Amino acid sequence: MEKRLFLAIALALLVLLSWSAFVSKTHRLDNKEVTLQSPTLATVHSLRSELSQATLEEPASSSLFKFSQEKYDIVFIEPQAAIKEVIFKPYQNYTFPLKYGFLLEDVNLIFQKEKITAESVSFVYRDKDKEIVKRFIFSNSNYNIELEVAMQNLSNSPLNINLPLVLGVLNLGGDQTQARLKDVTFAGKDKITHPNLRKDVTSEEIKFLGLRDRYFCAIIEPGSDSYAGFMKKINAQEYEVGLNRKEFVLAPNQQTQFKFNIYLGPQELRQITNIKPEWTAVMHYGTFDFIAHLLLRLLDFLYGLVHNWGVAIVILSLLIYLLLYPLTLKQMRSMKKMQALQPAIEELRKTYKDNPQKLNTEIMKLYREYKVNPFSGCLPLLLQMPIFFALYQVLIRSVALKGAKFLWIKDLSSPDRLFTLPASIPFLGNEINLLPILMTIGMFIQQKFSMGATSASSAEQQKLMLILFPLMFGFIFYHMPSGLVLYWFINSALMLLYQLRISRQK
Repeated sequence: MEKRLFLAIALALLVLLSWSAFVSKTHRLDNKEVTLQSPTLATVHSLRSELSQATLEEPASSSLFKFSQEKYDIVFIEPQAAIKEVIFKPYQNYTFPLKYGFLLEDVNLIFQKEKITAESVSFVYRDKDKEIVKRFIFSNSNYNIELEVAMQNLSNSPLNINLPLVLGVLNLGGDQTQARLKDVTFAGKDKITHPNLRKDVTSEEIKFLGLRDRYFCAIIEPGSDSYAGFMKKINAQEYEVGLNRKEFVLAPNQQTQFKFNIYLGPQELRQITNIKPEWTAVMHYGTFDFIAHLLLRLLDFLYGLVHNWGVAIVILSLLIYLLLYPLTLKQMRSMKKMQALQPAIEELRKTYKDNPQKLNTEIMKLYREYKVNPFSGCLPLLLQMPIFFALYQVLIRSVALKGAKFLWIKDLSSPDRLFTLPASIPFLGNEINLLPILMTIGMFIQQKFSMGATSASSAEQQKLMLILFPLMFGFIFYHMPSGLVLYWFINSALMLLYQLRISRQK
């Protein structure tokens, strides 16, 4: 079989296989760095088992109330002084569920609203032994929240206090495509880990803890270093994520207060950076996280210049093309040399048709003589793969691109969907996405120009490659975010323009 055909098929299969593995495992990182044996784990397990079923069930409407600001509506569960969900108004009322976020995990604590102002909500619990006040303080300028938990021993005896604080509940049920985009971040003093989402884990000395879905996240940072992070399975689909403080003693009539810094908002680089730059670690993009963050910062910079995400992606495509241009030039020169050697290779095949081993030896000798590397043409494509995967993660998670328009594209985070058919097409569905079709046509023309004159024996193989390669990529890209397809389309168009220029110079 022709080497170029073999390479094309191998690379296409590599893309398909690696894509499948990448998408399914991006957020299933090994948790070997997370400490699994913590002295607080047994306490957390015990408290979870003691929680009443009522806590886990949907709260009655009478126990809910809504706190409204310009940026969001927060639905509180009054008896638990916890946040059920956040509705973000600037983002088409997107609902970010926490189920019972910032719950003090003790079934005996039944809170009541104490005070509500334009900037804060307070809850109080009081019995004969102790008083606990929870106060949420909201910012008008950003998505930062301060949580104060004040405790007082009202008795004449010391009280042993151990109250885990739940950040939220991670739900991995329902749509598995969306479930794969959920993630947990444990940020310790020396390392940041993203544990396996289907295991119970703890991590000592937490600096901050993060919980996110596709677009939004909750981050909490305790005011001291004496907290451990935990993730605990509560049923087949749900996992509790939170902080646990080592047990301490509160003396008679003694008061103490704990403070937590919270971010509850979109995964936007500028929003989080303005509050605390290190919190951007919650925006984790898997294997190619470093490349993804570089692309994200570059895209954000370009958007700040042009104020259109589609234009920013086009400029990014141009910059990456220029960066890889030396390798592209090397690829084109290698392809031209390969085309020039085809007649000589065909003669060798006729001469050594009964001796395959000798044929391969002579072909490699010919390559060395003319200083041709048959695999050098694959290098630009291989270098594009990490950029491609990283950019995919950035674009599919970017809430800024949600609803962003460009030309006929209504949403750069989704397929471009030109129109919908009344009937479904096998493998493609009933949506006609124009951009991947244009990309496939462009790749077909590009392949056509890249193929020189061939012998009759290899003509059929060349024709197969001409059709197979673009169709394979068109199929892969068809249901991807239009922002990503736009990037690849621009890249392919630039390659085609370069080949057209080369062909006119002949």
